[in-house]
Amino acid sequence: MTSSTPRVGVVGGANVDLIASCEELPTPGATILARSLRQLPGGKGANQAVALAALGAVTSFIGCLGDDENGRWLARHLADRGVSTDLMTYSATHTGVALIPVDDAGENMIIVVPGANAEISLSTTPLEDFDVVLAQLESPLDVVTEAARRSRAFVLNAAPRRAIPLDLATSCDVIIVNEIEATALDLSVLEHCVVTLGARGAVTFCRGREVASATPPSVDVLDTVGAGDAFCAAYTLQFAMGASLDDALRYAVVAGALATRGVGAQGALPTDEEVREWL
Repeated sequence: MTSSTPRVGVVGGANVDLIASCEELPTPGATILARSLRQLPGGKGANQAVALAALGAVTSFIGCLGDDENGRWLARHLADRGVSTDLMTYSATHTGVALIPVDDAGENMIIVVPGANAEISLSTTPLEDFDVVLAQLESPLDVVTEAARRSRAFVLNAAPRRAIPLDLATSCDVIIVNEIEATALDLSVLEHCVVTLGARGAVTFCRGREVASATPPSVDVLDTVGAGDAFCAAYTLQFAMGASLDDALRYAVVAGALATRGVGAQGALPTDEEVREWL
C-alpha cells in the first residue's frame, strides 16, 4: 500500500487536558501542591489526528464530543490544526477530561474521565474510504473491533493497557504499545507489533522475533505527554506510505522525541520536514 498523501481516519477520544505542573509526582495517599494549571487539548485520538495532520497526512477525526463549551473548543482546535471534523458527532454527555500531573523531569500520570468519548458510533462512518484507520483503546472495545473489521488497513495503539480478544489482536495490520501495555499481549501471535521503550527508542517484533530497532535523538525534554501519540501517528503515516520496517521505526522514534520539546500533548508536534532534518 503506497500513497503520496495518505488518507487516514483516526477513531478515538478527545479530551480537555488539565495539566498540573509540580515538583514531583504524588504517591498513593499523598497531597502535593502544584505550581500552575493549564488547560490544553488532548485525548489520544485527537492528539494522533493532529500529529498526522502536522506530518502531512489528509486526516479525519472520528469521535464524539459533548455538546458543551469544551466540545466546541476542541472542535475548533482540531479544525484549526488541519484535521477534518466532518465525521465527528456530539452528545448530551460532557466532553472527556484528563487530569495530568507533570513533574520537573517531564514525567507524568494521566487519569481520563471519558464522558462523551464512550458514545462514539461508526454506524454511518465510511471507514473503507481511508488508506488506513488508526484507533486506540480509549474507545469502547466493540467500536475498536468494528473499526478493525471494516477498515482496508488498521493500526491499533493498544493503550491504555487492557486485555483484548485474540481475534481482534490478530486482525490488526499493526499494533503499537509501550513496555507496560505489551504485557497484556502475546507477541508470539502478532505479525507486526511495535513496542516503544521511552528514552531507549522502540523495537518492532514479528511473531515475537525482533526485526527492527531504533534509538531517539537527544533533545531537551520539556514534557513527555505527547511523545507516544506523535510516535503512533508517525509510524502509521510511514506504514500507509509503504516504508520499510527500519525506516518507519526510525522516522517514528524521531517524531516522538521531537514532540517532547513543548508543553502538553500537542505542544510540539513536528512536521515531516522537521523529522527528516533530524533523520
